[in-house]
Amino acid sequence: MSTDNAMKISADHLRRDAFLYVRQSSLRQVFENTESTKRQYALRDRAVALGWPIERVHVIDNDLGLSGAQSQDRDGFQRLVTEVAMGHAGIVLGLEVSRLARNNADWHRLLELAAMSRTLIMDEDGVYDAASFNDRMLLGLKGTMSEAELHILKSRLQGGILNKARRGELELPLPIGLVYTPDMRVVLDPDRQIQDTVRMLFDTFREVGSACAVVRRLRSEKILFPRRIRRGIGKGDVLWSEIDHSRVIQILHNPRYAGAFAYGRTRTIYNAKLKSVQQKMPRSDWQVLIPQAHEGYISWDEFERNQTSLEQNAVGFSPGLRGRMPRQGNGLLQGRVLCGRCGARMRVHYEQFEGNLRPYYICNEAVVRHAGKACQWARGPAIDEAVSALLLEAMAPTAIEVALAVQEEISQRVEQAASLRDKQLQRARYEAELARRRYLKVDPDNRLVADALEADWNGKLRDLDTLQREHERRNETDQSLLDGAMQERIRALAADFPGIWNNERTSPVERKRMLGLLIEDVTLLVDEQINMHIRWRGGRTQSLAVARPRPMAVIRKTPEAVVALINELLETDNDQQIASRLNALGHRNWRGEAFTLKKVMLVRRAYGLKTRFERLRESGMLTGEEVARRFGVSATTVHQLGRDGVLKRHRYATNHRYLYEPPGNVRLAKGVGGRYGSRKPRLIDAQPIQQGAS
Repeated sequence: MSTDNAMKISADHLRRDAFLYVRQSSLRQVFENTESTKRQYALRDRAVALGWPIERVHVIDNDLGLSGAQSQDRDGFQRLVTEVAMGHAGIVLGLEVSRLARNNADWHRLLELAAMSRTLIMDEDGVYDAASFNDRMLLGLKGTMSEAELHILKSRLQGGILNKARRGELELPLPIGLVYTPDMRVVLDPDRQIQDTVRMLFDTFREVGSACAVVRRLRSEKILFPRRIRRGIGKGDVLWSEIDHSRVIQILHNPRYAGAFAYGRTRTIYNAKLKSVQQKMPRSDWQVLIPQAHEGYISWDEFERNQTSLEQNAVGFSPGLRGRMPRQGNGLLQGRVLCGRCGARMRVHYEQFEGNLRPYYICNEAVVRHAGKACQWARGPAIDEAVSALLLEAMAPTAIEVALAVQEEISQRVEQAASLRDKQLQRARYEAELARRRYLKVDPDNRLVADALEADWNGKLRDLDTLQREHERRNETDQSLLDGAMQERIRALAADFPGIWNNERTSPVERKRMLGLLIEDVTLLVDEQINMHIRWRGGRTQSLAVARPRPMAVIRKTPEAVVALINELLETDNDQQIASRLNALGHRNWRGEAFTLKKVMLVRRAYGLKTRFERLRESGMLTGEEVARRFGVSATTVHQLGRDGVLKRHRYATNHRYLYEPPGNVRLAKGVGGRYGSRKPRLIDAQPIQQGAS
């Protein structure tokens, strides 16, 4: 033991315990690099030689097989830091700084705690006092070198991996359906069942256009999907089980099924809890993408079409957006209606009406996201009919001929653009070749110039590769424009398009798909009328307006002319007679039904019209009881006189209810029995009854 090390150890240090920290970076190192583990455990003898009893030397080795890049999930290191912070540790032993930590933040935190608690740190080179400036500076330098060493190791490994990936030779785990041959070529799985199942998945998606629909189809047909075990017991075995939505999405997004080699699709990042997570990267940020690198199940063009379909379907989970994948509802503009007030995508709501589902387009973005009020809503049938009529008009054969003429002009412009791109490509090839010749002519020993020329050559090659890829992509896009056969198919479709569109066997889903080929979206602005702004595929816009559907209260409202006629007829007729008169004149209610007694009564009550009874009473008519009291006879006698025509009466209801005109010129004589109820009364004279006569 050197004198310098012995001078740093005091009695206070010896009163506390010694902690030996043992760590290997991986389980493979634990099993293969056993000598390093033995050297770390041998430090216990060094602690005993410095004066600590063997029973007070604690070994912390529960971090074996864990990386020292961070302290998270390293329980042993956390325990060590706790013991140092509480002042229980007199010395901390480690074979080297990299065993304790390869992260400067963790390392300097340990140094700061050791300095505060006067704890010594010892490695294979000696003993250090963290409270001493010189020792702490040396320990900080060792920590920096340890972190730099880890960075260099990672850079070397990543550089080799990336270089091999750029050649497409990096061996990556293959998805189910693809395997490596002994010479490391990627081929389709020789198991025909696996091949047919994978092909069926892509064929089903090509037909239905939705990952959820693929899952429903495969599950309804009881088709199991293969899965290969990647690690652990049974590694390499194939298991068959029901497929789920996440698995379908994973397969459809994997470019290996299109025969492309891709590297850098994900990147490891750290979240707020310093936990590593995998983040998916956009295709523009992939480090390597080599189309047609090997045999695949689909073409690269189909893969890109699938990505477009999935992207359109996925916007249904984004704020303010809805998926455009056609659904089963009869709302024609489902997923394509934009709110003219807030710009959000409007939802489709269905309600039962006369045994059918009637669609409503509703902007409830503020309701869902902010607990506010709906911007606007509109009934769907009138809007769908207007768009259908516009679509049929646009798809007329003459309109198709005009569209094909415009397309031919566009094709000529595309050829001109392709010619210009060819010239740009030739110039890029020339510059790359010129840079290559310059590099080959330089003296290899003149590294300063050679490195600059090599960098310039590599830059020209990258520019050429980018331009070449863009040129090929644009050429493929141009080839997909309307050729002769496509024009003939469009003409045939246009000639029969109205019949196909109006055919009852054409499902709402098919109508939505046809509409999606021509219309990008429709913006609605509901005011006194519904204003629609239609954006066609290609950028052309068109506006039209439709009458706003009347509210149900207005639809059910009886016309003013009918109400006025009922009011007029109430002067002479009762409700039953009025119903007959209205039907004879051809009037009907809002449902087209004939008027009845109850319907007339409902209208009369709804509009506050006076009844026939009230009108007669206002004109001075009397009831039978009132006339009987005036004459001093029974009501039955009054009714009999009314039936005989002696008293003039007016019927005000259907059940023989009458009111009588005031009997000012009639006098009745008493009959037998002193009352007039048992015998028919006798008419005495027709002189007016004097006021107060008996």
